[in-house]
Amino acid sequence: MPRYTVHVRGEWLAVPCLNSTNTVRWLGKEAVRRYMKNKPDNGGFASVEEVKFYIRRCKGLGLLDLGDTVEDALEDNEFVEVVIEGDIMSPDFIPSQPEGVHLYSKYREPEQYISLDGNSLTTEDLVNLGKGLYKIKLTPEAEAKVKQSREVIERIVKEQTVVYGITTGFGKFARTVIPNSKLRELQVNLVRSHSAGVGKPLSPERSRMLLALRINVLAKGYSGISLETLQQVIEAFNASCLPYIPEKGTVGASGDLAPLSHLALGLIGEGKMWSPKSGWADAKYVLEAHGLRPITLKPKEGLALINGTQMITSLGCEAVERASAIARQADIIAALTLEVLKGTTRAFDTDIHAVRPHPGQVEVAFRFRSLLDSDHHPSEIAESHRFCDRVQDAYTMRCCPQMVFAERAETISGGNFHGEYPAKALDYLAIGVHELAAISERRIERLCNPSLSELPAFLVTEGGLNSGFMIAHCTAAALVSENKALCHPSSVDSLSTSAATEDHVSMGGWAARKALRVIEHVEQVLAIELLAACQGIEFLRPLRTTTPLEKVYDLVRSVVRPWMKDRFMAPDIEAAHRLLVEQKAVWEVAKPYIEKYRREHIPESRPISPTAFSLGLLEVNTDVGHGHRHQDEL
Repeated sequence: MPRYTVHVRGEWLAVPCLNSTNTVRWLGKEAVRRYMKNKPDNGGFASVEEVKFYIRRCKGLGLLDLGDTVEDALEDNEFVEVVIEGDIMSPDFIPSQPEGVHLYSKYREPEQYISLDGNSLTTEDLVNLGKGLYKIKLTPEAEAKVKQSREVIERIVKEQTVVYGITTGFGKFARTVIPNSKLRELQVNLVRSHSAGVGKPLSPERSRMLLALRINVLAKGYSGISLETLQQVIEAFNASCLPYIPEKGTVGASGDLAPLSHLALGLIGEGKMWSPKSGWADAKYVLEAHGLRPITLKPKEGLALINGTQMITSLGCEAVERASAIARQADIIAALTLEVLKGTTRAFDTDIHAVRPHPGQVEVAFRFRSLLDSDHHPSEIAESHRFCDRVQDAYTMRCCPQMVFAERAETISGGNFHGEYPAKALDYLAIGVHELAAISERRIERLCNPSLSELPAFLVTEGGLNSGFMIAHCTAAALVSENKALCHPSSVDSLSTSAATEDHVSMGGWAARKALRVIEHVEQVLAIELLAACQGIEFLRPLRTTTPLEKVYDLVRSVVRPWMKDRFMAPDIEAAHRLLVEQKAVWEVAKPYIEKYRREHIPESRPISPTAFSLGLLEVNTDVGHGHRHQDEL
């Protein structure tokens, strides 16, 4: 017998359908009738017949024709929403879909798996799991370790040994011993009481990353979770059943307790949950729609699910991946700007950087040479100012910043769940990556200022009638200014919590969230510079730049046309932003030329590992002629 889950005014109702020829209108009326039956005042209605409504799918929000049969219009156990005419949506109402729902209308369940052992997961793997590209399974070695650690817990319970969090309360209640008959209730109460976060829910991608990273930690076999429960968690991940996880509420001390508790809450069938099939609904309905059962927590398992820094770390992994990608592409955009402003490559000479052998600095200078070396890529623009009288370029052109990303049968209460380490790293990351935007904004100023660029003011013809890139530069400046406040380290703050049991906290959750916000701002500033540099090229035609930079220009022009007169600019900025973030296309276009140049100059340079952390400025003074680049300089 088909059954449908129907949302009416904040309540979810299961409506069976005995007759497949019943219409969508019948389904809506039956749902309203059941809703009224549950309300002392009938929900404010005199009868079902007086209620006017429309029905839409939770997935995709598509409206349904009330005259269609449910058999033709809906799949079995599909989630729909009855919207009553005249209702005003409460600001506290959880939407049927998260932001960016259009991205999920084409969701396809992945077929490939990533095997987790707790030790081999990379940041790139985690981001791909967040995108829904893979399912998860455990390695046999991980399964064996999980079983062994669970045996220790079972023995503790059987022998009624007093162990924190297993047979005692938590935090201030650590000395309160809990009888065996209430050990399961203890774990459920832990999850419920700690689900106290606030704010918007994490996006599906970030929820998947958080869930995947928690599975990876549990796979290490040190938490005491049972293999049965861990497999249920993995099944929920593989079905993309994602609990409602508010983004605020962690201080990053005894782990990310609030967000991970919300994660566990959905897995036990309480609170809200989202999947591409259902949209937002009560967790028990979402799990049931995917043929899954809520988890029944055994002793220690609630604590095992919520004690860790996976929110800080998962958001941090996204930040590192995005920062690494935008840092590479920032070099290409800066090279394009250098060409438009008729700059020199003398500041990137090999010998200069040998004096200060900072690996990131050396690599960035190498990339500039690989893109601008006239012997490899003749440039008509460079040739046009070969004999100019300029002595040197401004710092923003010759001092580009670089950033590269450098068995005992007992339980022990430790502090590995504390978020201080990742919090500090993420604060440093925000400060470092901010410089990419700070220096980019100054180059945008040079492009837009005719006294500095020898180009039309704000890169547009008929200035005055047209304003061109005037406000785009203001946007970049606003983002850079906002970043300055966001770069204040959150990890220097601490507030004692849990009755002074957690007397020093990391504030790592905020460090992760603001690092991501800083990186997003950097991406947007560089998108504006990319548009401005390409617009500058228009005023230098028919001269052409180097082959790789022409390829970058062509890529941008495939999504954004030249700025002939004023038009709605925000969509252009967004299109350039997508090139940098979603596709990393600017790097992919230029990379073959950089790598070819590298192969031809192996003794000169080597690739830099993206996993190291460092930051440098090219603080060199090149008081030599500005002239054309030639073989002796390279």
